[in-house]
Amino acid sequence: MTGYLLRRAAQGVFVLWAAFTLAFAILYLLPSDPVAIMASSGGEQSAVDPALLADLRAQYGLDRSAPAQYLDALRRAVRLDFGSSYQSGAPATQLILDVLPQTLQLTAAGLLLAVVLGVGLAVASTYPRARWVRHALASLPPLGVSLPVFWVGLMLVQLFSFRWSLLPAMGNDGPAGLVLPAVALAVPTSASIAQLLARSLRSTLTEPYIETARAKGAGRARVHLRHALRNASLPALTVLGVVVGQLLSGAVVTETVFSRAGLGRLTVSAVNTQDIPVVMAVVVFSALVFVVVALVTDLLYPLLDPRISLRQTSASAA
Repeated sequence: MTGYLLRRAAQGVFVLWAAFTLAFAILYLLPSDPVAIMASSGGEQSAVDPALLADLRAQYGLDRSAPAQYLDALRRAVRLDFGSSYQSGAPATQLILDVLPQTLQLTAAGLLLAVVLGVGLAVASTYPRARWVRHALASLPPLGVSLPVFWVGLMLVQLFSFRWSLLPAMGNDGPAGLVLPAVALAVPTSASIAQLLARSLRSTLTEPYIETARAKGAGRARVHLRHALRNASLPALTVLGVVVGQLLSGAVVTETVFSRAGLGRLTVSAVNTQDIPVVMAVVVFSALVFVVVALVTDLLYPLLDPRISLRQTSASAA
């Protein structure tokens, strides 16, 4: 167990380093000048005094070579110090911590709703005896996957805010303001979960041990929910990391559509202004989320299926 955790920790550190290095290389290779963007404040960049630009580049260390900047940034990143924002002057880590609760609320609500909808739709599409009902319900997940998050968000705002005035269209005020963004975020994600889980359920229901359970007198609901659903959920659990990634990327769009303050809007603003410290901090934070989610997912495998050991999980991950 200890060896497994140490190996996964080493893999996680490598992922974080790779994400940091790749993001730094991409930002360094961008043709535009972040200092010129900052100094112009939305005006004409060519009108900014060259002496002022030189002073700002020296102040932020951008006049040094790329390797020197990279090593200095990497040393500070190890201490979770990504520097100060070019736009606000506040520490990049503090900017993320200020908006993180809003994004975590939205992501957690979206994930919970997506799991409930996805599992419910998967069970509903495999449980009925009538074949046409199963086929009709099974056609919903592909439709949900094809719906863009921004389109779902706009439709929800149009119907529930503008037409029926039931829920607020924008802002972060209270639980009511969280409903529509969470639904918009959950619809495509729940469709992905339902599609994968339904396929696994249909396969699991043909296994010999299911026939044995039926022969012993287990009812249809007990066989479906107690015997089949638990084992069929393993493939869906495998894609949990991808699902979380979808939710994080979807949060960027959702927070923009619903004008919510959060990590997504902070990222969009930082990318538009080439606020490198903030972008680097967001990239490392996102990679850290993926690493933690992947580790938690691996640790859950043996709990769902005792035949799977951490050693097998580690071998398959390698």
